[in-house]
Amino acid sequence: MEGIDALVKQLSTCAWKQREQVKKDLLREAQSHRDTSLVVTYLESAKREVDDLEIRWELDEVIEILSPPEEPEEPPPDEEKEEPKASDFDLVYDDPRGLLLHRNKKGDQWLLTQPDPHTGQPTTVALPPDQVDQVKAQLKGSPYWVLGAGVS
Repeated sequence: MEGIDALVKQLSTCAWKQREQVKKDLLREAQSHRDTSLVVTYLESAKREVDDLEIRWELDEVIEILSPPEEPEEPPPDEEKEEPKASDFDLVYDDPRGLLLHRNKKGDQWLLTQPDPHTGQPTTVALPPDQVDQVKAQLKGSPYWVLGAGVS
């Protein structure tokens, strides 16, 4: 680090016209070290001891060149769940008053559609598995089950 220290002192005392060459020499000397992160840490420390703001800026430029750009951390990819498509569901219950039951082709997801009491517009919600049997029991014996839907 003696060579780097000497070049930092030279940069602090040289005329502004010579700074570019001294910065190049400092950069070459810094890159000759195996661990440039150690050199960056040393230059950060040396910069704090320099009073002249312009010299600090010159050192910042060297530090910036030596420091690898920080790559933004990408969040881990969430397990992307595909949104169910209407074609993935079969109609199993169709009450003309607006109550509909759909089951996906695998049979593990159920959707209940019913009119909103305030607006009258249909509202669809996913039925939790523990409520499917309850809804089926309430609708047992209804004539609106779709034939061939295979719901027991």
